[in-house]
Amino acid sequence: MKKTTDKGQLRGTLLTLAGATCWGISGCLGQFLFASRALSAGWLVSLRLVVAGALLTALGFVFEGRRMVAVFTNRRDTLRLLVFAVFGMMFCQYTYYSAVQYANAGTATVLQTLSAVFILVYNCLRAHRAPRRLELVAVAGALTGTLLLATHGNFTSLALTPRGLLFGLLAAVGAMLYTLLSIGLLGDGYSTWSVVVFFMLFAAVPMWAIFRPWQTAVQWDAQLVLVLAGIITIGTAVAFSLYLTGAAIVGPLKASLLGSAEPLTAILISAVFLGARFTGWDLAGFALILATVSLLSLPKKDAVAAARKEKEDVR
Repeated sequence: MKKTTDKGQLRGTLLTLAGATCWGISGCLGQFLFASRALSAGWLVSLRLVVAGALLTALGFVFEGRRMVAVFTNRRDTLRLLVFAVFGMMFCQYTYYSAVQYANAGTATVLQTLSAVFILVYNCLRAHRAPRRLELVAVAGALTGTLLLATHGNFTSLALTPRGLLFGLLAAVGAMLYTLLSIGLLGDGYSTWSVVVFFMLFAAVPMWAIFRPWQTAVQWDAQLVLVLAGIITIGTAVAFSLYLTGAAIVGPLKASLLGSAEPLTAILISAVFLGARFTGWDLAGFALILATVSLLSLPKKDAVAAARKEKEDVR
């Protein structure tokens, strides 16, 4: 039995890592597109949401059947879905790819992980409590890491472009909203497939209205189609399927830690294949921010004690 469990954990770990890696690859493909074609984040996200949403809708009905439309039987939950589509999915996607456009995929992905710090601040305000000592250390590490990325140690000037830094921080806010707004719907027993699919499709509507991608002059060729296919399939359908399947096996804590493969992949590909230059200050900032996220992902003492007590009671 133990051998089977170990194999299952290994499979879950590999699937989760593969999913996170696919997201990192997707960000780098976006960076390549912005650099080689001078296309905008608004154009890319508009197209990605529609095509990926349609693709995942087809897959969702295959795996979930009628459960896909269960959320529309409740008017309140339908409204919550629409709110999330705009302030969660659309905002998160647009700010992240804008950060990639004005900085690079590695920096954008690392800055987006600061969402863990924003979620911590939100939880403290909501619970009317001060941060714990470990949490304060994590926040200090995150702020220091961000400062190093932004200034390269010269605190009188910015090393990142102002737009790159701004959209990177907004991407972290977007990831926070994505996480917090989706918890309610996913916690109510709706299919994860259906929730994410309709988030994408409904988020595409305002994106198309605002950015009007059909008005952008685009020189279509095989390279552009292949890059877009990679962003939409690898970075959406494949990544989503692999990560969720793996996370269901290894659990949310381990999955969140394994998710660090996304920024590490983006950093590596940006440096090796896309010509992004990272200084020692950048690497120090990356390390501090990723260490902060890992620290905040560790189980709290209260949760560990409760888990141990529950295990003893079962015995």
